Amino acid sequence: MDQPATRKRFLSCARYLFAVLSILSLFSCTVVPDSGRQQFNFYSSPEKQARLAQMGFDEFNKLKQSKKLSSHSAYKEQVRRVGKRLSHVMPVPNAQWEFIVFDDPEPNAFAFPGGKVGVNSGLFQITKTDAGLATVIGHEVAHVVASHAGERMTGNIATAIAGAAAYGIIASNTDMSTGQRAATAGALGGVGTLNSLRFSRGQELEADRLGALYMARTGYDPREAVNLWIRFANFKLSKGSGRKPEFLSTHPLDSTRINALERFLPRALAEYQRP
Repeated sequence: MDQPATRKRFLSCARYLFAVLSILSLFSCTVVPDSGRQQFNFYSSPEKQARLAQMGFDEFNKLKQSKKLSSHSAYKEQVRRVGKRLSHVMPVPNAQWEFIVFDDPEPNAFAFPGGKVGVNSGLFQITKTDAGLATVIGHEVAHVVASHAGERMTGNIATAIAGAAAYGIIASNTDMSTGQRAATAGALGGVGTLNSLRFSRGQELEADRLGALYMARTGYDPREAVNLWIRFANFKLSKGSGRKPEFLSTHPLDSTRINALERFLPRALAEYQRP
């Protein structure tokens, strides 16, 4: 096929793709609370936030049925105490707060839309104090506040649209050899993967910052957040899982996370409400 026809088809696809993404972004731009970062998110409207909250309620109820709940009274009381205190400043849409301790040795915690928070019993060996636990709960709920899951899903949709247009151009370009098409397709996939990794790492660092603000506003010293992540880093090193290269991970390196949080401390300390 002649070059002018190929260029015409390319420009037509590019214009279509740009128009679709422009229309979507026009109705999907929002700002992350307390971060100020502009966000491209299809799931930011109140109606969709309410649907996500209901999904969070349903998934959390399933977890409570399928996972063993902890009977450790001290753990449960600490989570109730810290969670209640933080809930007053964490802006979660449609919040019906619930803080549950699961009997699970994996040091982990998670939060669902609508204010549902789960903490594994294995985490308490690292959190140690109320401030340490507040760091983790604040971080997990910050992912909900910033609608990071919706943002990732939006990014996947945009990538799929762009990829479909790109593959259409490649397939219709008869001047490209089979090898060239395969190489171009592989490069497009690789770029999408790297963008996804960078995206996830940026969200983790944003959740660290927001969590430190929630801590500070409820009287927990945000400097304890740095200490918590140092303990977490040492724990992972003791288990032989702390040296994964950053470019292979959806999470930032521990040193990157700690250094970024230290740089953010002046802002968090300015909002520190000492009890």
